[in-house]
Amino acid sequence: MNSLLSRLLLATALAMSAAGAAAGSYEDFFIAVRNDNASAVRALLQRGFDVNTRGPDGLPGLTLALREPSPKVLQMLLAWPNVDIEARTAQDESPLMIAALKGERDIAEKLIARDAAVNKTGWTPLHYAATGGHLALIRLLLDNSAYIDAESPNGSTPLMMAARYGAIDGARLLLEEGADPTIKNEQGLTAADFARAADRASLVDDIDAAIRSAAATRGNVR
Repeated sequence: MNSLLSRLLLATALAMSAAGAAAGSYEDFFIAVRNDNASAVRALLQRGFDVNTRGPDGLPGLTLALREPSPKVLQMLLAWPNVDIEARTAQDESPLMIAALKGERDIAEKLIARDAAVNKTGWTPLHYAATGGHLALIRLLLDNSAYIDAESPNGSTPLMMAARYGAIDGARLLLEEGADPTIKNEQGLTAADFARAADRASLVDDIDAAIRSAAATRGNVR
């Protein structure tokens, strides 16, 4: 009986020790990510910590490193095997969307190289790039077959976001690349309405000119 009891006590102690170590690793990992301590993150991963574990805020290490930002950890995680490139936040934001909003072209390129989704339902990386006014990101996404007239959950397009919140040159780039200026969202607003709300008269003129040009082209085709 004493032998059996000893074995049970030993097994319990080992299990508690393992649980404590796992809890410690969990805390250590996310502290290391926030502190941009790439060597500590790498050591934990090499010991078997799951790279896709989500922290107390629901974010995996890759997304957290993007948001902080923690550039050294981010670069290391981008190259780590089995990292979930498409890990979404509670708001359905992908790492590529966050990179697009922040203007991180190099990071966006690496995510795309690892097959990050350029197109998705709802808000897209192109919406975020247009909102952030990042022309280089807009071009990169379009070069990788981003759908230029993607519609958000309320029907807003990247052109609308650029017209209201992003760079005027970003909106003009989208127009040049063929964005449809006649689309209306669920509130019945067009890209020109978004531009008017931002007091961008010259952009309203550009959008109206694009509409006239498209109408003339359709008339010539007929």
